[in-house]
Amino acid sequence: MKALVFLLVLANLLFYAFSEGYFGRPDNPDAGRVAQQIQPERMRIVSRGEAPAVPLVKPQPVVPPSAPVAEMPVPEKPEAEAPAAPEPAPETRLDQPAICLTWRPLPVADAERLAALLAERFGAYKVSRRVVATEGNGWWVFIPPQPSKADAEKKSAELRELGVTEFFVVQDAANRNAISLGVFSSEKGGQEKLAELKALGVRSAQLGQRPGKDSMVTLQARGPAADKVELIGAVGRLLPKFVTLACK
Repeated sequence: MKALVFLLVLANLLFYAFSEGYFGRPDNPDAGRVAQQIQPERMRIVSRGEAPAVPLVKPQPVVPPSAPVAEMPVPEKPEAEAPAAPEPAPETRLDQPAICLTWRPLPVADAERLAALLAERFGAYKVSRRVVATEGNGWWVFIPPQPSKADAEKKSAELRELGVTEFFVVQDAANRNAISLGVFSSEKGGQEKLAELKALGVRSAQLGQRPGKDSMVTLQARGPAADKVELIGAVGRLLPKFVTLACK
C-alpha cells in the first residue's frame, strides 16, 4: 500500500517537472502551440502588424413609425358683427309738429288764470300775451314783460348802465314784470321819448297805448300738437265762455 502511494506521488512530481520545463524546452516557444491548434487550415491572416481597418459607418437614426396626425378643424373666423344700430331716442314733445292756439279778447283776470293753467299743466307750450288798450288811456313807452322777476331786475340794471334812471317794474296782472319808461297823453310825446331811448342804446323799448282797467288781452300758446285735444278740453272747463282759435 505504501508503495502505491509512493508511485502516485512520484508520477505527479514528474508531470509537474515536465510541464514546467525542467526537462528542457524547444527553441521556438510557439512550437508547442502548433500541436495545440484545432483545425489550423481554417485560420486566415487579415493583416501583418497592423490592426484591420474598420469602416466607419454612421448609424442611421431609427425613426419610429409615427401615427397619422389627425387634422384639427380650423375654426372659422367669425364675421365682424355690424355695430348695433342705436335705438331711436323716444320722440319728445318738442320734436312733434308744433301748433299755435290763441284766445281773444280776454279780460285781464281770465288771461291770468289761463296763463297759470298753461304754466302748471302744459309746460311744453310757450305762452305770449298782447294787451289791447282801450282808447282814452294815453300812450306809454315800455319794455315787454320779462319771464321772471329776476329777469326784470337784470334788465333794470342794464338800463342804469345806459344812463336811464326814470323807469319802474310793472306789478299789475296784465303786464307783470314789464318795465315802464314813461306815460304820455299823446302818441307824439311817446315817439319822442322812444327816439331818445334808442339814442342811448335801449333796443327793446316799444311804444303802445297805455293799458287801463278795461283793457283786453290776447293770449297765444305754441307747443306740440299731441297735447292739442287735452289742452282745448282743459281750457274749455276753465273758461267755458271763450273759444280756442288757431293763430293767424
